[in-house]
Amino acid sequence: MDVEFFWVDVFAERPLTGNPLALVPDADGLSTERMRAIAREFNQSETTFLVRPDLPGADHRLRSFTPGGVEVLGAGHNAMGAWIWLAGSGRLDPGRDAFVQQIGGDALPVRIVSRGADGVRVSMDQSPPRFLRRVDERDALAEALGLASDDLADDRVPEVASTGAEHLLVPIRSTGAVDRAAPDPARLKKLLADSGAEGCYLYTLDTGALGPDTDAYARFFNPTVGIAEDPATGTAAGPLAAALTRDGRTKEGAPITIEQGRAMGRPSRIALTVDGGLVRIAGSGVIVAQGVLHL
Repeated sequence: MDVEFFWVDVFAERPLTGNPLALVPDADGLSTERMRAIAREFNQSETTFLVRPDLPGADHRLRSFTPGGVEVLGAGHNAMGAWIWLAGSGRLDPGRDAFVQQIGGDALPVRIVSRGADGVRVSMDQSPPRFLRRVDERDALAEALGLASDDLADDRVPEVASTGAEHLLVPIRSTGAVDRAAPDPARLKKLLADSGAEGCYLYTLDTGALGPDTDAYARFFNPTVGIAEDPATGTAAGPLAAALTRDGRTKEGAPITIEQGRAMGRPSRIALTVDGGLVRIAGSGVIVAQGVLHL
């Protein structure tokens, strides 16, 4: 059995930046266990499989798995990369810009913002934001992250939030402290389990050195599903943008830019807007490779 795959750098404008996604476009003949095995083989933060939808009105169904075999039910780089490939491959009606993707039991709108010589740009809606609980164990959290307690910002509280996946948002005092973080995977995994979160999104609003158009600088760690660090995490950027708008740190409906991946040598810029209960994420990407799995 031969299975074609593609490699897409997401939230990137040039190859070898952003967040790499392995994509298998014609996956209806693959069992769930085979999908998990392929995701382990690629060993990327997520591998996405395109299959026939079973929700009315959905154009494509996406199933995404981590190297640890966990299925991802949020819309982040796993979905963005799939639609960048779909738009660039000629599989979408060129006269149509609006589509619907099925992820789990959700039907979520997708829009192809642009197609052209400069590549494809896609925007998509995430699930409505939910703010679930605060985490007050500052000392334990700092220790799990390899930081001092005073590296955590004192004007914001760590909290678990979701726009499709529940992540712990941890405010940090400075970009230097974000870059110094060196998590202990076992301790962080336990803390995340105790707080009911999947991954940990460290962020700072101290972005003066990054330019006036950067609202937050972040890193993402997810030992829960076997991801040491992720260079661009849409399912964590969405809840962060929603929290910043809720708290008046950014204006409703205004563009929000989060920079991530710099510490990994894969700089990524994630564009978002928050308008009421609608969180919209946008980005571009580059198809950098294709091949065939001989199974």
